[in-house]
Amino acid sequence: MRRIELRKPKNSIFTLGKGSLKPYNYGTLRLRLHDAADTEGFCVFRSPAMIPRLRLNHITKAYPGIVANDDICLEVCPGEVLAILGENGAGKSTLMKIIFGSVTPDKGFIEFDGSPAQISSPSEANRLGIAMVHQHFAVFETLTVAQNVILGIAEKISVEECAKRINALGERYGIAVDPFAVVADLSMGERQRVEIIRALMSNPKLLILDEPTSVLTPQAVRKLFETLKKLASEGVSILFISHKLDEIRELADRCTILRSGRVIETVNPKEKSEDELARLMIGKEPPKLLTSAGTPGEVALEFKGVSLDGGHHITGLTDVKLTVRAGEIVGIAGISGNGQSRLLGVCMGELKQTKGSVKLFGEVVDDLDPAQRRAKGLRYVPEQRLGHGSVPEFSLINNTLLTGDDFHSHGFIKQEEAEKFTDLVIERFHVKPEAPKAAARSFSGGNLQKFIVGREILSSPGVLIIDQPTWGVDVGAATVIHNSLMRLRSEGAGILVVSEEIDELFAICDRIAVMYRGCMSPAIPVSSITTEELGRWMAGLWVGSPFRHGQSAAKEAE
Repeated sequence: MRRIELRKPKNSIFTLGKGSLKPYNYGTLRLRLHDAADTEGFCVFRSPAMIPRLRLNHITKAYPGIVANDDICLEVCPGEVLAILGENGAGKSTLMKIIFGSVTPDKGFIEFDGSPAQISSPSEANRLGIAMVHQHFAVFETLTVAQNVILGIAEKISVEECAKRINALGERYGIAVDPFAVVADLSMGERQRVEIIRALMSNPKLLILDEPTSVLTPQAVRKLFETLKKLASEGVSILFISHKLDEIRELADRCTILRSGRVIETVNPKEKSEDELARLMIGKEPPKLLTSAGTPGEVALEFKGVSLDGGHHITGLTDVKLTVRAGEIVGIAGISGNGQSRLLGVCMGELKQTKGSVKLFGEVVDDLDPAQRRAKGLRYVPEQRLGHGSVPEFSLINNTLLTGDDFHSHGFIKQEEAEKFTDLVIERFHVKPEAPKAAARSFSGGNLQKFIVGREILSSPGVLIIDQPTWGVDVGAATVIHNSLMRLRSEGAGILVVSEEIDELFAICDRIAVMYRGCMSPAIPVSSITTEELGRWMAGLWVGSPFRHGQSAAKEAE
């Protein structure tokens, strides 16, 4: 037996009469269907008479050498989840910045709740009821979580009251974060939570999310989707940008595809396969993933009992043991904040371990700084691309010079060689726009990621360590990066990959390990473990784990 539950957004009135649906105000009707097993899903009905929450009319925005948005028209109604899909550089982030008041369009106009809206600043957007979760986190690293949230909302509240509300939101939506933690001490996943909580604090009418799940665990993604579906059922409009096609198919009511700054098509994503959405996005068949296996050789990188002191807000490292051989890719899985990035910092010489040693091709490198380790063939792609992987204000060419040891000689810069190398990275990794003299901050997150990854791979490293290799990149670019890593492996490099994307690790790695609370599991062949078992390991439940019998780990595994 099935029952139908009618849900309407706030300030909307619907009636049913002789099988017809009549809206007396604007909004989106959501019908929830229940079967005998209480399996449920939403169907969204939009009337032509509905007044959209947001309407974009012929929005155009150009920069020198590129048209980011070209005559874009779209709308989203109250209670609707609209996904925006496109390749890196398709104009998605620019469009969201226009809606949020950070960028002014050259042409076109915006309507909000049926009235023309001049959104000249983020504060004006907030006043209208628009909140945004940015791809690149807009947080002050020297301030606490609560202080960052207070700065991001119009309401004047005390730190103590803000902390209470942060804790309440975190518990309710499964995105808990310590309100008194300093942001600089948080992992990228925890910083994402700060952004989401800050947006929810304002009770928005329209919520924009730019790649919100890129550094979240699968469990946190599920919690976030529950939150978004609940918000939509209450009448909140949601603009959702993601490169993860499965997420779009699960969450979105409609999907608008952008290509080269123009609207190509708007579809029902549930009626399209992931392959069909990928073809619409890139305009051709997506590249195929290489399937060649590696041939392990000598030990290229070794952690021997590495320990590092932690703190109240910082995870330490405890007796980490791991080897990476030439000609293999070793993956490290784990929930963000369990010590992965600190381990890579020790590896590069950015952090000094309290115990143990790091060996590179059999040589102890503990006393070498990052530049000296790079000179010995160790290269690094950090998790944070702006500020760590690149200097935001510098051009791509100048960012090449920062890590390109081959472009300096006797105190002189080999400018021409640096420019040729930068052009090669742009070409090989399809960086858009092709503007080597443009500032790093002017590129989309995905295109900047492609540049940083390409810069390090084309430097022919003996060992490459890479943190979140495909964070924020589209499906085609992700395949390009994965294939480049596997080609580098076939050339004899040892590669250490940290990723929260389990599917990614299974696709490209030869062996896989897990970090939990600063401890490292054994590294075993990917063929010897299932995704379900790996999920248990991510809760500290591998054989021999010091957490195996702990109640907290068992709870996290659930």
